[in-house]
Amino acid sequence: MYYELYIDVFFLINFMMDYIVLSLTRRILKCPATHGRICMGAAVGAFTTCIVMTIPGMNMFLKFILFHMVSNVLMIQIGFKIGWNKTFLRAYVLLYISAFIIGGVMEHLYQYLRVGSLFFALAIAGYYISLGIWNLMTYLAERNVRRLRVRLSKDGKEYETEALIDTGNRLRDPVTGKPVSIISAKTAVKLGISMPLEECRYISYQSVGKPDGVMPAVILDAMRVEKKPLVLIEKPVIAICEEDITEDDYEMLMNPDLL
Repeated sequence: MYYELYIDVFFLINFMMDYIVLSLTRRILKCPATHGRICMGAAVGAFTTCIVMTIPGMNMFLKFILFHMVSNVLMIQIGFKIGWNKTFLRAYVLLYISAFIIGGVMEHLYQYLRVGSLFFALAIAGYYISLGIWNLMTYLAERNVRRLRVRLSKDGKEYETEALIDTGNRLRDPVTGKPVSIISAKTAVKLGISMPLEECRYISYQSVGKPDGVMPAVILDAMRVEKKPLVLIEKPVIAICEEDITEDDYEMLMNPDLL
């Protein structure tokens, strides 16, 4: 039994797949590599793969070494030009993750493919679907990292809730200069703070549709952030928003400068 290998078609398919995998890796790595360098890396990867496949009598172990330790390394170095450092190791791992994601997507889509000439359209669709999957995974991971359990204390009463680290919150108390976090009026009532406030200071803020808004603010006794290591913040300044700020199950927008 023998197989006919059309080297030009084999090269073109490998070039296409290497380009897509490198492009996805570049997006994940946030590397400034140009499309020209990605093309060069993909071309080298496809060329070395063709060489390995056409050498007669080569055992599988040697092919494995050449594919994974030579071809892929050359692709990364030529495509990204990142040197031999931790970034290279990260790119090497992400290259396989990208290939795994794209391979899984294409394998799922291939069952619906009836025309072989649509392979390249399938590959492009696989790239964008894989990119969407990665962006979703990144969003969910960052979302979990930004959520913390906090315990608020005021006049002997405590209330524990979920807080979201709001990177867009740069509010500062004009009197003490401390970072200001935000809770809703409903959350303030749960903490035992009577609304409307009789004695308070006001924090000015800007938002979409409200360029000169103000919020009343109070000073709590303490705020404990349930993270490792435990963070205890004395006399935190908390602004109270009349509108409902809750989304999902968090009730507080934490100023990142507190951490």
